[in-house]
This record gives sequence, C-alpha cells and structure tokens, in this order.
Amino acid sequence: MADTHPETAQEADEVLRWLREREDEIAAFLAELVSIPTENPPGRNYGACADLMEKRLREFGLDCERVEATNQKNVSGESPVSLLAGYGRGRVLYFHGHYDVVPAQSTEQFRAVRKDHFLFGRGSCDMKGGIVAMLYAIRALKECGADLHGRIGLTLVPNEETGGQGGSGWLAQKGLLGRDGIGMLLAEPTSGVVWNANRGAISLRVQVFGKSAHVGLQHHGQNAFERMVCVVEQLQALKSEVEQRVTSLAIGAEQSRNSILMLGGQSGGGANFNVVPERCWFTVDRRINPEEDLATQKARLLGVLEDCKRQGIPLEWEVLQEGKSAACKENEMLGEALSESIAAVTGQSPHFEMCPGLLETRFYGERGIPAYAYGPGLLSVAHGPNEYVDLRKVIEVAAIYALTAMKMLSA
Repeated sequence: MADTHPETAQEADEVLRWLREREDEIAAFLAELVSIPTENPPGRNYGACADLMEKRLREFGLDCERVEATNQKNVSGESPVSLLAGYGRGRVLYFHGHYDVVPAQSTEQFRAVRKDHFLFGRGSCDMKGGIVAMLYAIRALKECGADLHGRIGLTLVPNEETGGQGGSGWLAQKGLLGRDGIGMLLAEPTSGVVWNANRGAISLRVQVFGKSAHVGLQHHGQNAFERMVCVVEQLQALKSEVEQRVTSLAIGAEQSRNSILMLGGQSGGGANFNVVPERCWFTVDRRINPEEDLATQKARLLGVLEDCKRQGIPLEWEVLQEGKSAACKENEMLGEALSESIAAVTGQSPHFEMCPGLLETRFYGERGIPAYAYGPGLLSVAHGPNEYVDLRKVIEVAAIYALTAMKMLSA
C-alpha cells in the first residue's frame, strides 16, 4: 500500500463521503445519458445529449459554452456539438470526455438497467460513466468549498469513435482546445491503470476494380477478387516487416509490443457466386508505436498501393481515420499528482501503460500539454453486448479527479 499524506487522506475522505451520499443521483444521471443513443457511426442524437448535459452543467452552477461544427455533417446529417464548460478562473486543468458510443448490438442496450452498484447499458463504461465522474468531481470541489487557484475546464466532444474530426480535431483547428492548459485527464475506461501513451493509427478502405461477366464467359471479365489477392500479398510483405518492430514502453500483460498492420477487418464484394466480381474491397488498420513516425509509415503503406496501381491493378482508397501516437512521462507534475491521488483513494499506486488503441490525449500532446487517461470501467466490457460500469468505481474516480485538481491548482 502506498504512503499517503494525512492532509491528502483527510481531503479524500471528505470528497468520498460527499460523493457516496449521491450514488443514486449519479446513477440516475448516468441512466439518462445512456438512454440517449448517440451511436457513431452514423453520429446521431448529439443535440439531445448535449442539451441534457448543458442543462445539468448549468444546474450545477458551471459556465458552459456550446459550439457546433456547422461546416461538417455526420452520416446522420447532424452537425457535431461540443460543450466547453468549467469552474474557476486562471490556468486550466482539463477534464475531457466523449459522449458518442459505438453502435449497439440491440436497442435494448439503450435501456439502462441498474443492479445494486452496477449500471448496464451502451456507453455506461465507454465513456458516459467517466463523464459523470468528471462532472461530479467538479461539483464536489465546488460544494465542499475547495480553494482552487485556477480553473477546471470540462470539454465534452462527439466523434471520438471515428477519429475525432468534428469533435476534438475541429476544436483544435479552431484554437478552442487546451487553451491555457497545464494538463489534461481523459475519462477512458482504463481498467485501473493509467494510460500515458497511445499508438498512432492510419486506417483505410481499399477498393479494387474489375469487369463483370457471367461465369461461363469469365474470359470476358476481369476478376476484382483475384486482383485484390495480389494487393493483399504485397501488403503482407509490408506487414512482415513492420511487425518486427517493438515499443520500449510499458504495456498490459495481454498486449504485444509489436507494431501492427491488420488486413481485412472488413471485406466484401461481388454480386453473386456465378458472376465475375466487378469490385472487391477490404480494410487496412495500421497501428503505429510511439517510436515510429506517422507520416513515414503512412507513406510506406500508401506506397505499396501506388506500386500496385503502376503494375496495372485499378484501385482506390479512402482514409477512415488517422491519428498520431503520443507519449507522456510518468514523472510530469500531473502524472505524479494523479498517481498520489489514486493511491490516496484506492490504497495502491497505479501502473502506467501504453493504451492499445488511439487516444484523444494526442490532441493535447501536440500542444505540449501533459495528458493522461484514467477512468472507471473495464476495457474488456467496453463496446460489448453487456457493457456496464461499477458505480462505486465512478465515485472513486470522481474523488481521484477532484484530488488531482486540488494538487494541480493549489496556491
């Protein structure tokens, strides 16, 4: 068990007591958020979810600015809506969360169900539970009269599940992300560890073209599937090369240190079993370790496709998502404050690891702002059919956020 300063332990007890008295209130608000199906794709019901969150923020006495990326539309036809809220004045510690969720396996997942201390439903873990923890952390500090010499900025965004454009990416382009920031905490479900790094990503959909013909006259056609196999074979050569590279960063026990190039996460094509396929397609998902450069690796990947075109294979591609890797030292002031706060609340110092996926900490890292992910929930249940969050963990994490803010924004 980690040593904890008596003052920190007293502050932790006071904040935890305030939060635990409001477990039912926290559960009710989270259930309201879960019931709004903010599925992405296609990116719908953003306005309704933003309305509820803005209403609650103002009820809690926090200032709130609503910004809409009107020049962008999701597949649903909606413009992405972000909320920039907060409490206090001066240098800013950011709390950051996304309210879009991956598509549900059934509509029943948007009917939040509470069983004792557990709340089930799509988005409860990733990451509406984390958003509620952040909001109640700010409210606890406000209600408990914490003496903050700075501001907690709460940034709530959509479109994280599809790469961040229209959400964090759009805010960054407009100069609205991380202003005057001294650090950022992200409420992803980290399963009890702190993520201080993430892999970069470049994901593509590749289409290969041919010419349709009846199977009996296949010699009049051009087989897009067979052409696609040739493209895949050349990408497999690149895969063999890049997956020899390893990261030096700490990772979870179930993860691999190797860089990643996955082929065919999705694929399709053809009209019928007796027709020469006119078009076939597949996806490519390249995950890049922090030691690698995104631009270089993207050029290598696209270079293979360009070579295929020069060899006479007609194809085209579209970028589904693109994001840089990021890494932050454990011993940054925010990292140490977060670690001490976790120890004060849980009794254990956390492990720092690299996230297996893409994180929005990268948008802050590009601006020189230390950023870490730590939130309630288990990564293993996020996106699954039985997604849930433990309300006791929501409360613990809210207390950790509050204590971290007190440490960072002390006199």
